[in-house]
Amino acid sequence: MTLPTAPATPARFGISEKERNGMAHSLRGRLLWWLLLPLAVFVLIAGAMSYDTARTTAGLVQDSALVASARTIGEDVEWRNGLPVADVPPAALEIFESPSQDSVFYKVIDGHDRLLAGTPALDVPARHGIEPTLYDTTLDGVPLRAVAYDRQLYDEGQIETVTVVVAKTTRSRNAMVATIWRPQLVRLSLMLMLAVVLVYLGLTFELRPLMKLKDDVADRGPMELEPIRPERLQHELRPIVDAINQCIARLNTHTATQRRFIADAAHQLRTPIAVLDTQIQYAQRRGNGDPELASVLDSMQRSSRKMADVTDKLLLLAHAEATPSTLLTHRVDLAAVVSSVLEETIVLAQRRDIDLGADLGERLDVAGSDSLLTALVMNLVDNAVRYTQPGGCVTVAARRDGDAIVLDVIDNGPGIPAEARPHVFKRFYRVSADTEGSGLGLAIVREIAQAHGGSVSLAPGPGNRGIVVTVRLPAYD
Repeated sequence: MTLPTAPATPARFGISEKERNGMAHSLRGRLLWWLLLPLAVFVLIAGAMSYDTARTTAGLVQDSALVASARTIGEDVEWRNGLPVADVPPAALEIFESPSQDSVFYKVIDGHDRLLAGTPALDVPARHGIEPTLYDTTLDGVPLRAVAYDRQLYDEGQIETVTVVVAKTTRSRNAMVATIWRPQLVRLSLMLMLAVVLVYLGLTFELRPLMKLKDDVADRGPMELEPIRPERLQHELRPIVDAINQCIARLNTHTATQRRFIADAAHQLRTPIAVLDTQIQYAQRRGNGDPELASVLDSMQRSSRKMADVTDKLLLLAHAEATPSTLLTHRVDLAAVVSSVLEETIVLAQRRDIDLGADLGERLDVAGSDSLLTALVMNLVDNAVRYTQPGGCVTVAARRDGDAIVLDVIDNGPGIPAEARPHVFKRFYRVSADTEGSGLGLAIVREIAQAHGGSVSLAPGPGNRGIVVTVRLPAYD
């Protein structure tokens, strides 16, 4: 049994599965990246500036405390028995009290480098004077911040310069930096995350018309060539839509030219083929009784009729492909279509001793073309009758299933092997080279069904005998 198939569904406008899996490079992602990259750089710069400001502030606070402590200690240095004496008051060191428990060191020396009080190992800067000198130093490997301050003592015309050095560890300064800087960093981070959310929501909202445009184009059939309406699109996207509409207009022109070519080709091909068949019949009637000539003429007639059948089916297939779905909107009673087809094929069925019957339900209206749907049913019934063995049974059943009309053509013929079923919808595919037919019947059926928004499937017949061809078409609303 020769059961042909349709070509693979033509590629539609849209994106492939591979492209969908690569959405990491989507427009939304790239726009989000380019918007957030400057924001992230700004947050980093602002964070660095905030950290620098926090360090400066904490340093100024610590330096002020050091200078105040050094002045307090210096003010309490006095003459006793002709010598300077340093009595360090507790108030001079209490100024450094903090939860960080910094270590505080001090040193008081006279102009002869004689230690008056404090830690002898504490470094004194090379240059120091009556103005406080702030510097960094270490003591036993511990980093310190220190200040050196000179005070001149006067006693009975005698002048003595006393140098006061006060130093402390940096734990409290670092704690102050963290206290000042971390809240700023948290606020900047929260602002960045809020910007991410708002930018993403904004891009999603603003790209919604573009996504709708993508869905509109992707969901179109290959022959849905209506222009895209750009009213709700942003100004920057309208040139893209205009370019697509120009392409659609060119496709419309090409499709119209193709339809005219099909109509012209139908006339130009059918006429000479019909004339050739007539001439062969005339030659057969005027034959001189030569059996070899009669055999040649019979072979020519079979070839001519096969050529006419293939031509008709090719033209029908091209017509189904070229018909836009916008023209397939008429109400068609599928029950009437099936009845008219059965009336035409009943003679062939009787000649082959085939029990041809129908089981038709109610409300079998579909939206489409009466001529194309007639061709669909005719191809199915003709195939079933021709390839079912004499004495077999062919039944055409149609019913309503929700929003769909289901058409089943059932026969108890030889059926189709399971391994051949995926291929039978290909054009010119034949299950066996020994069978007759053009290999276009099911290709036409599938093309017409898809043009009407339907589908075609195959299944084994009752008792695993024969085949059931099922066509599902949208019901007319």
